[in-house]
Amino acid sequence: MFLEALWNNPFLQMALWASLLASVSSGIIGSFVVVKRIAFIGGSISHSILGGMGLCLWLQRVYGIAWLDPLWGAFGSSLLSAWLIGWIHLNYRQREDSVIAVVWSTGMAIGVIFISLTPGTNVELMNFLFGNILWVSPRDLALLLVLDLTILTLVALYYRKLLALCFDEEQALLQGVAVKRLYLLLLSLVALTIVLLIQVIGTILVIALLTIPAAMASLFTNRLLTLMGIASALTALFSVLGLGASYELNWPPGATISLIAAAAYLTALACKRKNWIWPRKSKLADSR
Repeated sequence: MFLEALWNNPFLQMALWASLLASVSSGIIGSFVVVKRIAFIGGSISHSILGGMGLCLWLQRVYGIAWLDPLWGAFGSSLLSAWLIGWIHLNYRQREDSVIAVVWSTGMAIGVIFISLTPGTNVELMNFLFGNILWVSPRDLALLLVLDLTILTLVALYYRKLLALCFDEEQALLQGVAVKRLYLLLLSLVALTIVLLIQVIGTILVIALLTIPAAMASLFTNRLLTLMGIASALTALFSVLGLGASYELNWPPGATISLIAAAAYLTALACKRKNWIWPRKSKLADSR
């Protein structure tokens, strides 16, 4: 039984703590992603991370730079991708979907090239791609905690301005908000959250855990703060249920978590259509 194993297995205990830590920032930033409708930007950033991880793994294996963990490559490439998407969109007025496609494909291409040049097996990279929450270490938990605190602090400091950015950029400009810098900050927070989540669910499936809980939470509330709380709780619930199901069924944890989240969202959507979920207003604007 999963509960009995959880009590005695330190690997499962670490995985549980990682799930709970990741759910906090996932619910908060995922809410901004859903409200701002930039989910595909998250997908682009998560896949472009492969380029930075592949580069770091290549340097580590070929030149013996032991401290250059692929996770540092994930940090660097995620932030670079976020800033590049934001900068091109803000300064060249390009369509975001075109910029996203370029960043997405370029990052993946760079990653594939460096992976092909890296000698030996790439177990670490496979863990990042598809998630291996059972291998979370105390160092990883400490990193997750630091990222959580960083994201929570920045959101608390800029909450009102981020709210204005998500709902009415023109009004935010009239109020003297530095929209361009704030937009880049939001994309940076999305990038940090994605790096946080790849520890749990992997790069390939990270977009599911970033958007599905927040999208499902939006069926129940029209207040952004409440949305964040529900989304965080749902992320934690899906992660714990997925962890338990993967243990019982011997399935990959990341894929199991993603499937449970998708099934729950589709169920909630069907209930909403049948008016089994209480009606709400169509916009979240009154959360201000």
